Amino acid sequence: MKKLIVLFSISLYLFSCAQKEEKVISSAQLSSEEKIDSTNIKLMFNSALTHGKSYEWLRDLTSIGGRLSGSPEAALAVMWGERVMKEAGLDSVWLQPAIVPHWIRGEKEIAYFVSNGKKVDMAVCALGGSISTPKNGIVAEVIEVKTIKEAEALGEKARGKIIFYNRPFNNTLINTFSAYGGCVDQRAYGAKTVGKFGALAVIVRSMTNKIDNYPHTGTMRYGDIPLNEYIPAAAISTLAAENLSMNLKENPRLKVFLKQSSKNLPKENSFNVIGEIRGVENPEKIIVVGGHLDSWDLGDGAHDDGTGVVQSLEVLHIFKKNNIKPKNTIRVVFFMDEEQGGGGAKAYAAMAKTTKEIHIGGLESDAGGHTPRGFTIDANTANTALLKSWKKLLSPYGLHDIEKGGSGADISPLKSEEVTLVGYRPDSQRYFDYHHAATDTFDKVNKRELELGSASMASMIYLMDKYLYQNTPVKL
Repeated sequence: MKKLIVLFSISLYLFSCAQKEEKVISSAQLSSEEKIDSTNIKLMFNSALTHGKSYEWLRDLTSIGGRLSGSPEAALAVMWGERVMKEAGLDSVWLQPAIVPHWIRGEKEIAYFVSNGKKVDMAVCALGGSISTPKNGIVAEVIEVKTIKEAEALGEKARGKIIFYNRPFNNTLINTFSAYGGCVDQRAYGAKTVGKFGALAVIVRSMTNKIDNYPHTGTMRYGDIPLNEYIPAAAISTLAAENLSMNLKENPRLKVFLKQSSKNLPKENSFNVIGEIRGVENPEKIIVVGGHLDSWDLGDGAHDDGTGVVQSLEVLHIFKKNNIKPKNTIRVVFFMDEEQGGGGAKAYAAMAKTTKEIHIGGLESDAGGHTPRGFTIDANTANTALLKSWKKLLSPYGLHDIEKGGSGADISPLKSEEVTLVGYRPDSQRYFDYHHAATDTFDKVNKRELELGSASMASMIYLMDKYLYQNTPVKL
């Protein structure tokens, strides 16, 4: 027993020494200016974790429900955004017009097949942008494929059939966004591919690695094909997809019934919600931080992208709370219509070009509200290196992954050699459990993870504001 106590004491002493040494080494690695930055970053995390408003803002926003562009709920979200920005005490707040799609789901979708005399219901949902089936639905044999290329090879064999795209996530990929990217073409272009062959409809395995009975919607595109080649497109839950595939192996002539009443209405007028804190040294130079206000209708758009919206506003709230006066103008934008075409992003980029605004940077949060992991950088070589050099300031907060990569769909239209764009990257493992599904609700968001993300973004904006403008060439 005495030996155990002695060993424990020695271990505790060594651990204490190691901790002290680590602090000394860490401090020694920082310049005097970086020590100031380190103190301010700690202040931002303290503020977010003790006086943050993002969680209650998210509760309020998600109470509106799903916010499809062009819908009454989206209009309510615009009003909400304008109100909370004004309450946050920003220097100015305004609405920017944007033209957006208006697609409606209609009545709840129905799908089933009959096996051994027993009706087997399937959980499905129409994909965004899809047309409806005929009023009485469709009954047809099913052909299962794994890829767009395989569907293309069907040719006339697809005529009169329902094509079932059943390519799952590659679960060997650690980053689930990479797995998503490896599958999403079947959702986006599946109907377009086989409509020209006379297929009656497509059903697509949901874009998630979770096996459950919640179908995940998402946008699909007909592109420039003629109207007579438009066919209905629906997502099927992963559990139902597994069951359908198994039954097709036993009975290749199995028939599926599908009925949905979705349709596209004329485009609507909507708005981006914009607010800003004016810069004290370079007010004409702008750094944008934002997320998208619209969401799919099945859930409440909590992770996609309510978290990104409230985190973006929290960045400015943290600046105001701590009396941090930015050198450049920091602008928060709640973009409309990221999900169905990017109408808000296009309108914002067009406005910036027309008015010749000088954007030097942007940060987007559209990857959920889970534990912060880092950022991806879309910038010129010099500024990519600059942002990577901040890792020693940010890694104590778990922000270890700061690498070159994409930024976000809403800020990417601002891309140029002079503009440094950044994507906030939380842990991705749970995101696609909820993405575009009925499960994307407020209760799935952890308050502390959300607040840590807000502080992470505020820290990045603080560093970009302090150092980026000195390193960014501006065309005259």
